[in-house]
Amino acid sequence: MNYLQTYDFLGNPATRWLMAVALALAAWFGLLLARRVASAAARKVASKTGFRWNHWLADAIPRTSSMVLAVVAVFAGSRLLEVSDRSGAFLAGILVTVLLIQGGVWASHGVTFLVGDIRRRKLEQDPAATTYVGAFGLFARWLVWVLVFLLILSNAGVEITPLLAGLGVGGLAVALAVQTILEDLLASVSIMLDKPFVVGDFLIIGDLMGAVEHIGIKTTRIRSLSGEQLVFSNNDLLASRIRNFGRMRERRVDFSLGVTYQTPRSKIERIPGIIEEAIRSQSNTRFDRSHFKEFGAFALDFETIYFIGVPDFNTYMNIQQAINLRIHEAFEKEGIEFAYPTQTLFVEKGGAGT
Repeated sequence: MNYLQTYDFLGNPATRWLMAVALALAAWFGLLLARRVASAAARKVASKTGFRWNHWLADAIPRTSSMVLAVVAVFAGSRLLEVSDRSGAFLAGILVTVLLIQGGVWASHGVTFLVGDIRRRKLEQDPAATTYVGAFGLFARWLVWVLVFLLILSNAGVEITPLLAGLGVGGLAVALAVQTILEDLLASVSIMLDKPFVVGDFLIIGDLMGAVEHIGIKTTRIRSLSGEQLVFSNNDLLASRIRNFGRMRERRVDFSLGVTYQTPRSKIERIPGIIEEAIRSQSNTRFDRSHFKEFGAFALDFETIYFIGVPDFNTYMNIQQAINLRIHEAFEKEGIEFAYPTQTLFVEKGGAGT
């Protein structure tokens, strides 16, 4: 025992070294046990409650690295030793570094957990939002580790102000180099926030049309009526005039028909009523008006406007077909003839001397 007290290593007797090692081992095993107990308790609480952050905690605690716990235990044991200021600062620096890295692991996992939770809740309401949630999750995790890296450098005594300035200049150069990509990325953010359309909406852009199939970070994909996939960059898409039939609450329909000039006036007066009855006989329709509009080149023209309470195009065509058949049937009963392009020639007989 006297040997242990008299033997000196790095300015500390052997007995103090043994006490420091014992404390470090006790602290390490104690931390391992605490991690296991806390993990089991968090899982038990999470299984009984619906609070989703309990589930994150139950999953995050086991992600605490055993190496981090070992560093914490070694640092605790080193408190029993007499060390130089430089050595103490070095040990403290290592401790802060591993704690920052562990904090980054927890924060990154928290972002992943939050993104997954939002995706599960948003998938049925807005499938397009899952793409943007994933993109924001990736950006948030990147930001977490950049912050951890800067904090580690600052803790190591590195002046990070010039580094931040350099990153700013470098970021500007990169931004100029990938300007088009950034424009599309910002456009995708605008689509997510403003929601001019969502997956499933039927769009007409210029002379192209189709249903939105996928909204990505850079492009939006549309399935055309003829079957091929149309790919638009998000920036170009937002710069275009978009007709979104998916947001149509009701469809306004106007159509015209003409009858012959030989139609008696009494029957002409009944035509608007016939058309109105044909429209009102259909479900999901709202009659607006029907008028004898004008004397056409070869017909007496009637203009009719009504509304359909269902935006679906096939439903509209079925209703319009039923209305046309009803009008045709009524005209047959009334003896009213539809007009078609005709030309009447008047030939005058006779000539000079007759």
